[in-house]
Amino acid sequence: MGYALGIDFGTSGLRAILINEAKKPIWQTRVSLEQQTPRAWWMGLSTVLDEIPELWRPGLLAIALNGTSGTVLLCDDRGQPISDTLLYNDSRANSVSSQVQHLVPPQHPAASSTSSFSKLIWFRQQSSLPGNSYFLHQADWLSFRLHGQLGISDYHNSLKLGYDPQSLSYPDWIPQDNPRLPHVVAPGTAIGPLTPDISRRFGLPKTCQVHAGTTDSIAAFLASGASQPGEAVTSLGSTLVLKLLSHQRVDDSRYGVYSHRLGDLWLTGGASNTGGAVLQRFFSQGELEELSDRLPHPPSPLQYYPLLQPGERFPINDPDYPPQLEPKPDNSLDFLHGLLDSMARIEAQGYQRLRELGAPELKRVYTAGGGANNDAWMRLREARLGVPVTRSLETEAAYGTALLAFSSGLKLP
Repeated sequence: MGYALGIDFGTSGLRAILINEAKKPIWQTRVSLEQQTPRAWWMGLSTVLDEIPELWRPGLLAIALNGTSGTVLLCDDRGQPISDTLLYNDSRANSVSSQVQHLVPPQHPAASSTSSFSKLIWFRQQSSLPGNSYFLHQADWLSFRLHGQLGISDYHNSLKLGYDPQSLSYPDWIPQDNPRLPHVVAPGTAIGPLTPDISRRFGLPKTCQVHAGTTDSIAAFLASGASQPGEAVTSLGSTLVLKLLSHQRVDDSRYGVYSHRLGDLWLTGGASNTGGAVLQRFFSQGELEELSDRLPHPPSPLQYYPLLQPGERFPINDPDYPPQLEPKPDNSLDFLHGLLDSMARIEAQGYQRLRELGAPELKRVYTAGGGANNDAWMRLREARLGVPVTRSLETEAAYGTALLAFSSGLKLP
């Protein structure tokens, strides 16, 4: 029996999961990252490969990994980093926002100040930019370290670089002379086997194929079990992220909506600034668990818009949108009930917004993230959404990436 390894690079560490051909996890590990640098990434990846049990090493058929969307760097023609790493939330490209807005078509996801494209333009304005440099995403560079073919990306990581996943090409408005942009393939595409040096160093088969990866959020979707148009995944973490499978591509920057390609389908969605970070402002984890066990079933009469600070992205896109957290009842249970039900209402408004823009009618919602463990919240959400709400089959993004490693180009179950 053969195995596939999926590796998820997050903001604080990486998680790896090994699955068998029946798609069952058989081993997993987690490695902390003290820094977000190429050296730290490689040390973390090396630790994972060293820890694979000897029993399963000979049967390793495939490896794929995901990275945080929008984390980029420049390399020379040998793949050596030659720039600072600009993380997904790096704001240095704010200085070129007027130039970006002039180049990028309206409503395009590459227009964001933290997009890969904005960072590309920022790099191009640096006077020390060498002539033989390559622009790579985190997942591109790490995969290169395994298969040795420099300058290959996937169309998930490259969406906010401006790559068009529908025409499968870079549009004319993207400068491609220097630095060089990656050649883009479908996520899951087999790029090539491990290099001989990597095979020897880690005792892995020379025939083990490295597959094109994806982003962390798409990997989490792939792990959920959603596979049909109308099925969606809501991630209940620090923020509230919605992703809905659709036959049609839906993009509308007025509401913070954009779509990733998933084979012959599209994954459309948006991210609200409400979520678990607001709950943690008012309640400890113990209080959340104790109070949630006593939550009433009916909707709350309190109408909040729970935000930590002004500004919302989706389903309302308004950088000045105010938090609404009043009136605050004396009873903590009533306050939590109001917060959770208001977040459920915002989630329902988000899916309705996607429907209005051309996405299919919602049929089922899978739930990922820490909030997936709150049964009372699940009941409130199900009442607001009017469709079945269940936990994702697997909650680790590394599992979705391992599934991708077993594919020959992205295919849903």
